[in-house]
Amino acid sequence: MKMKLFATLIATLITTVATAQKIQINGAGATFPYPIYSKWFSDYNHMHPNVEINYQSIGSGGGIRQLSVGTVFFGATDGPMTNDQIYAVGFPILHLPTVLGGVVPVYNIPGVDAELRFTGPVLANIFLGKITRWNDAAIKNLNPSVSLPGAEITVVHRSDGSGTSYIWCDYLSKVSPEYKKTVGVATSVNWPVGVGGKGNEGVAGLVKQTPGAIGYVERIYALQNNIAYGSVQNLAGEFVRASTETVSNAAAGAAKAMPSDFRVSITNAPGHDVYPISSFTWLLFNERPSDRVKARTMVDFVRWALTDGQRFAAELGYSPLPKEVVALEMQALSRIRT
Repeated sequence: MKMKLFATLIATLITTVATAQKIQINGAGATFPYPIYSKWFSDYNHMHPNVEINYQSIGSGGGIRQLSVGTVFFGATDGPMTNDQIYAVGFPILHLPTVLGGVVPVYNIPGVDAELRFTGPVLANIFLGKITRWNDAAIKNLNPSVSLPGAEITVVHRSDGSGTSYIWCDYLSKVSPEYKKTVGVATSVNWPVGVGGKGNEGVAGLVKQTPGAIGYVERIYALQNNIAYGSVQNLAGEFVRASTETVSNAAAGAAKAMPSDFRVSITNAPGHDVYPISSFTWLLFNERPSDRVKARTMVDFVRWALTDGQRFAAELGYSPLPKEVVALEMQALSRIRT
């Protein structure tokens, strides 16, 4: 009887310890990096079965809001928080770049399989509603060998607070004063024309099912959905298609002069073979979290993601971080109280 009781106590103790060691961490935010975050969280769980990191792909705006009110332990965004947003939160927030990505103009033009060329001003005028048909002279002049139809253009944009929108608007505002004045740069803007889709997934789906549509998505969503996307003229005057290499090229200058808070824009970056609508994407952390166990766990996860995890970037349509940026982030992780 004593042996049976002893065995029961041991089993209970083991169960209690195992349960105590189980760590569940919730995060939310950008859809832009969702494919690689899913891969990372899954692989990290395989290495650390007691750690479960759950991530809701709800858009950058949602991620910022949920972190701000404390409903998630970490957030994610493709548009860095503003000084006013950080001040309003009431606690210090650390932005940590995770990978680089490119936002591409995707389109669905029946009978046209060619890779179209776009300039920033032409894209701005399409999204301002000033260019309304595919055979407009401004588009034809850039693509003289393509037989473009007179079909109406349906603009597709994000309906939710979106870091992808932030990147798109950040670029268009740099190349079009009218766009900057009319639309501006934010995760949520008042669109002059078009229909909205939720998440990168929603925009990709709407473009794919709508003849004559144009939208913008992170490159991996164009690849996964087999949607045509165009090349964009960069600051050097070159028409460049988004790729692992051309997006990496956009970060070359920023890597040498990265601000200490990591909030930096690399859209319309100078240089040869640079894709102009490129950006870092960031994880957001409260530097003074109340749960030290979760903090230590996420710091360990980020160290892994910034080193071994970077090898998954290219295969998932992203670009790995420059080594100089990784080195700075490793130092910055000490800001998180663990």
